[in-house]
Parts: sequence; structure tokens; C-alpha cells
Amino acid sequence: MPLPYVLLSAAVSLDGYLDDTGPERLLLSGPADFDRVDEVRASADAILVGAGTIRADNPRLLVNSAERRAARRAAGRPAYPLKVTVTGSGDLDPAARFWHTGGDKLVYTTDSGAVRASRLLGNIADVVPLGPALDWRALLEHLHDVRGVERLMVEGGGTVHTQLLAEGLADELQLVLAPLLVGDPAAPRLFGPGAYQEGRLRLLDTRRIEDVVLMRYAPTAPGTAAATAADRHWLRTACELAALCPPSRTAFSVGAVVVAADGTELARGHSREGGDAVVHAEEAALAKTDPADPRLAGATVYSSLEPCTRRASRPAPCAELILRAGVRRVVTAWREPDTFVTAADGAGVLSAAGVRVVVLPELEELAKAPNAHLPG
Repeated sequence: MPLPYVLLSAAVSLDGYLDDTGPERLLLSGPADFDRVDEVRASADAILVGAGTIRADNPRLLVNSAERRAARRAAGRPAYPLKVTVTGSGDLDPAARFWHTGGDKLVYTTDSGAVRASRLLGNIADVVPLGPALDWRALLEHLHDVRGVERLMVEGGGTVHTQLLAEGLADELQLVLAPLLVGDPAAPRLFGPGAYQEGRLRLLDTRRIEDVVLMRYAPTAPGTAAATAADRHWLRTACELAALCPPSRTAFSVGAVVVAADGTELARGHSREGGDAVVHAEEAALAKTDPADPRLAGATVYSSLEPCTRRASRPAPCAELILRAGVRRVVTAWREPDTFVTAADGAGVLSAAGVRVVVLPELEELAKAPNAHLPG
């Protein structure tokens, strides 16, 4: 199921102290960065904080700029993004500023928490139970499918940031580093203990804002079972590679990327790469890897089109090449149509051999775009 783009936003001191929005807070950022945060809020469809942040900091979470609110209205959007909080217990203070400023409010909670939250809040917020326990994926799916949220800004606290990043559901981390040393062992920290991705995050860019530095990171490590934000990034990259293929009337344009479990890119390729009129994307990418590389066993192959099972131009189809390489996970956007081969079912062949195949249909149109000239 499609999910919103999830952006985690936080400011920290040099020793890791997490900024808060309470009345007695230590301000880590300055006016220019607060204005940047206001701009990011204005770009979002919804802003989310944990119930602990509401209780501790009593935030308003508004778009403060009148010009930005006007621009949202001119674009047919509400002046303020939807405000969202998450609580397991339903213990929420109806007098908090969160409920009485800005636009619509939404509470995600457990079945038992919904009873308490509804009694406390009355009609000032919509309350959505998620079952006996909080389920972040179900929450994000509901935000996307029911509330139309495409872009979600998450402003904390540390527990929420920890859970979203550890579950592979965060698309981006915007981190502002302030030149302060707090030295308080009880001060809140950005992330708590968790099973985070292997390897390094990908640095998207950095920017100096007065005396603080904004750093934007994205996760890189493939998922294992369900798709993660990193999976969507790598598959989108494969789809973009497909656009580099020389057009053909007799073959698909496909892109592929091979990524190790720690998020290291091992190789990439696309159809008809390097002047080879019949090379396939997965074949081109795997040819650039070392067959003895132990990382292949834990790698994921991202292919814009389901790997082929039959071909006349080479002895081995791409599904067989993937199996020979020892790769055990494949993520694709588009199941192969009957344009050239009837009932190819590369996903079925790979699954039968023990390979986990994940299909992300939300990227199917991007995968199809370089093939618009083909029949069917």
C-alpha cells in the first residue's frame, strides 16, 4: 500500500540534547531556522507529534507565516496542515494548546485508548483506533488512503522518531546541529535504543543557517519482509535508470540496482546499456558485481520490471541470473505484461526458489513511462 513521505525533523545540541517546544525550553535554533521549520510545515499535509510531547511541551504546531497560509489556501489546501498525535493510553489533556489552534486534529490510538481519548476530547478531534496495539504502518496507510496525506512532517518526540526510523518508515531525517553543550544526563535525546539499519545513512545535503547547520539524511538499507522507505528510494532509482535505455520496439526499457544489506550500492544497469542491443537491466547490473562477493547473499535486486523467465537473446533469463548470484530478495514495480512473452511470471519463479519478491505498485506508472511507445 502507498504510504506518505515521512520527514523527521529535530534540532540537537553538540552533545545530543533534543530540542523541545516547552515554555522553559533551551532554544537550539535561531530565527532563520525557525522560519525554515515554518516553511517545511507549510509544505506538509500533516504534522505529527507523540502524546508525550503534547503533555511535556504543550506545542501549538502552527504555520506562523500569513503568506504561507495564504499560499496554501490559493492552492486549494487548508491554511494549516492536519495535526496528528499518537497515544497508546488515550491520556490526553483537552486543555492543551494543540487542540485549540490551527486546523483539524486527529488522534491515533489503541482500541482501549480510543475509549478514553474520545471521552476526554469530545468533538475537538477525530479518534482512530488501530487495534489492540499501535501499528505505525497501519497508521501511515490510513493517513494516506483515508485522509489524503502525501507528505507527513514528524516533530517528535524521541520515542516517535526512534520507532519510525527503526521500522524503516522514515524517508528523510532533517537534523539541525546547534553549537551548544548541555551536559545534562537527564536531557532528552533524539533517538533511543532500537534496531536501526545497518551501515550509513545517505547525506542528501547540508546548509549553514546562521550559527546552526542543517543536515538532511535518507535511509539506505533494504527491508527484509515489508517494504521500507529505502526500498522505495532504490526502486525509484531503478525506474529512473529505465529512462536511460535506448528506445526499442522489440524489448522493454528496464533499470536495475543491486544493494547490499547495509545500504551499499553494489551495481546498477539498464537495458541495452553500453551499446549491447540485447542486454537486460538485471544482467547488466549483476555483471558488474563479483560473483564471490559475500554481500550478494544478503542483497536486494531492484528492477523496474519483473525479472524475465524466458528470452531468446541469451542462454539464461534474468530470474535465473539472480538465483545464480545467490540474491534472496527482489523488489519490482511492474509485473511483466504479455507484450513479448505470455504469462512470464518471474515473481512466481523466484518465489518458488525461495526468493522474497516485493511488488510496489505505487511506482508502476514510473516504470511504465519509458515504455509508453510499446503496444499494450
